[in-house]
Amino acid sequence: RLQVFLSKSGACSRRQALVYVMQGYVSVNGRVVTEPSAEIDPSRDSVVFQNRKILLREKAVILLNKPAGVTTTLRDRHADKTVMELLPASFGHLFPVGRLDKESRGLLILTNDGDLAHQLSHPSFEVVKVYRVLLDRSLNEKDRSALERGVILEGGRPATPKASQRQSLRSLGEGGRTAPCRIRKIAERQIEISVHEGKKRQIRLMFASRGYDVKDLVRTQQGSLRLGNLETGRWRLLTERELSELRRSAGLS
Repeated sequence: RLQVFLSKSGACSRRQALVYVMQGYVSVNGRVVTEPSAEIDPSRDSVVFQNRKILLREKAVILLNKPAGVTTTLRDRHADKTVMELLPASFGHLFPVGRLDKESRGLLILTNDGDLAHQLSHPSFEVVKVYRVLLDRSLNEKDRSALERGVILEGGRPATPKASQRQSLRSLGEGGRTAPCRIRKIAERQIEISVHEGKKRQIRLMFASRGYDVKDLVRTQQGSLRLGNLETGRWRLLTERELSELRRSAGLS
């Protein structure tokens, strides 16, 4: 089926494929097809989506320890360096799962498995993400409790009221309340926070809403996968066991 083919190729998740096909974004042998269950033969049919021919590729899942200063995107002519430049050219068909802003570092998953990427990144599946955060000062108990319950970022008052930061707070959308999270103190100014959302710059803005400045932000875990001792800027393929556990933590068989 066309919908399954798009998902297995890594072009998008199966749910997204349903929408894209029905909206007429996919053509088979030069003809637009709007029926997701239409049968195709990958060995002889030409499938085009977003102006590129889609090919079946073996699924791969990579763990990268992203350095600070590198942009999480496939391509950006304005970026000094993208995460794709840290990988061999043969992995050009992979894409990053979720966000990790330029200044942040740590665990980043890249894959061509659309269904796995969707389950890992969509907040409705509540896949945990763990971050190690260095603050400009010690986190007091009152602020810790407020952050754990969830804070309203829309219209909040960050510690450094820069125009760019206020705009980022507004960009989180209507309501802007973060979901409950867990915070554990590691050292005087260092904490560990566990969340299952992935709004743009969320962790930084959460602490800014309570008057704190994040000095360092490292993602150490996503789902069952941990960063471990992988060196900064290095990558590796997941083991079969890691992949199986990751899929299970994302709600996939």
